Amino acid sequence: MTRLGGGRHGSGLVTLDEAAARAVARAVPLPGTAALPLAEADGHVLAQAVIAPRDLPPFANAAVDGYAVRFADLAAGAETCLPVLGRTFAGEAPAMLAHGAWRIFTGAAVPDGADTVVMQEDVAAADGAVVLPAGIRRGAHLRLAGEDVACGQEVLPAGRRLRPQDLGLVAALGLARVTVRARPRVALFSTGDELVEPGRPLPPAAIYDANRVMLRAMLRRAGADVADLGILRDGAAGLERRLREAAAVSDLVLTSGGVSVGEADHVRDAVLASGRLDLWQVAIKPGKPIALGSVAGTPFLGLPGNPVAVFVGFAFLARPLLARMAGEAYLPPPARPVRLGFAHGKKPGRREFLRVSLEPSGDGWVARRHPGEGAGSLASLAQSDGLIVLAEDVVAVEAGDEAPFLPYAELF
Repeated sequence: MTRLGGGRHGSGLVTLDEAAARAVARAVPLPGTAALPLAEADGHVLAQAVIAPRDLPPFANAAVDGYAVRFADLAAGAETCLPVLGRTFAGEAPAMLAHGAWRIFTGAAVPDGADTVVMQEDVAAADGAVVLPAGIRRGAHLRLAGEDVACGQEVLPAGRRLRPQDLGLVAALGLARVTVRARPRVALFSTGDELVEPGRPLPPAAIYDANRVMLRAMLRRAGADVADLGILRDGAAGLERRLREAAAVSDLVLTSGGVSVGEADHVRDAVLASGRLDLWQVAIKPGKPIALGSVAGTPFLGLPGNPVAVFVGFAFLARPLLARMAGEAYLPPPARPVRLGFAHGKKPGRREFLRVSLEPSGDGWVARRHPGEGAGSLASLAQSDGLIVLAEDVVAVEAGDEAPFLPYAELF
């Protein structure tokens, strides 16, 4: 990997890190909480930490099918023969254990006094007794009460975006509801006279609106409530009015298209007519024309028209902004190094994102670049696994170099 020497390259553009910091600074955590049943809580952000009201597991139980015994009843360094006193299945409460063994099954509560479980595969059973091998460890195959979670322990912090495994833990503790924060309300537009809704006839020189479909899905994965307001045509007057109407009923206005420098790109003027712009161009590829500001006091983010630029801009600017609004304790996913199967040169001063797929190769994985390199190639996103990230000071990489890789699955 070749990096730029001789100091920082000045591009005159806002860096991605600075743009993300400005986006987060503009966002304010939303007020309001709600107690949701677990069936509705996936993807919501916890407003209050979850404190365990009881031990988990709530009682000592067997980790395997076998026999519960008292370690003190086992002979030291020799086999032990014990009578089988009874049996317990999961959900049954066993009796006190006297001198002997108790047939037990996975998850069943062990009898009072038992402190060790011997796997059924390790014993010989006959005529109402079992022969236990020598060398059994005290406490073997026994799950103690509170071993997983102790009563009073904080198990999930405030700010956690709830995942399926989190909800499983809450349910195991006997809680039916969690207190979550309000979800950001996002007004979503596409802009452009060339756009047509999918499913309708396609006139000459028109294209289907794919960006809004993709953004709607990404917004929902990011935990937002979406008001899909359709396609805004390119007339400046109507654009300003629609933006103001959307700003009045949402926490964020998000658009795609119309933020470049062409004569028909009216979004900038429409935003300035009723708000402000904090930045206009970001030092990334793809996705340089990105507008961040506000409309009538509501945060505004204008993404480019090319689909790959939309995807990148949303992942690294909209995602942390929405997390801040939702009160989420969000950290950008860490990139991991992978070996490159291609060479690439780039201009210094911009962070560049390359679409790649991972293939097994020898003792690891190698990243292969998708042949669709343009910012308009939706196929390159759908047919790849993630992004290679080349820093601002990198000017060239060669096959065999290592570079940071971000899987799509970790971005949303």
